[in-house]
Amino acid sequence: MDALLSAFVAAALAEWGDRTQLFVIVLAARYCRPGPILAGLALAALANSLLAAIGGTFVHDLIETRALALLVALALLFAGFGSLLRRTPPDMGAGWRTPAFITAAICLFLLEFGDKTQFLTFALAGRFDSVALAAAGATLGVMAANVPAALLGARFADTVPIRPIRYAIAALFLVAGFIVAVGALELT
Repeated sequence: MDALLSAFVAAALAEWGDRTQLFVIVLAARYCRPGPILAGLALAALANSLLAAIGGTFVHDLIETRALALLVALALLFAGFGSLLRRTPPDMGAGWRTPAFITAAICLFLLEFGDKTQFLTFALAGRFDSVALAAAGATLGVMAANVPAALLGARFADTVPIRPIRYAIAALFLVAGFIVAVGALELT
């Protein structure tokens, strides 16, 4: 259960103000159909989470516990610094003609591949040695952060103060990463 909850919270927080959430807003404004967008997002999030979790559990057997804790600390610090970067919504030209589900599934898979959420999932799956729970938690976390964006569309950016939330989340990740790193290095 630790892997499920940790991956859920980490992914849900990491997605706030991220490229994925901004792209979901763009897709929602363009297609005005949240159902296919959320279905595509769910497929993309599950695929990325499974890839990360499988890789993380593979690493679990190769390195010792302290190194796994340092990997989690590094992932948290990476997520914190990544949350401080300025994000701008991608531009979708008028010539885009693929259906909402296909566009969401392919584009969101590519946006999430190698992103901080995938790195966090990798580290947590390695730490807890659980593919299913880490992947499920991360997928649910990605969905939890992006459902409001898909339902509200362009109004989401006007309704929710994304920048202050993103900075607060960055601070949480940085502090948590520092604490985990100090614990892993046994500097306390």
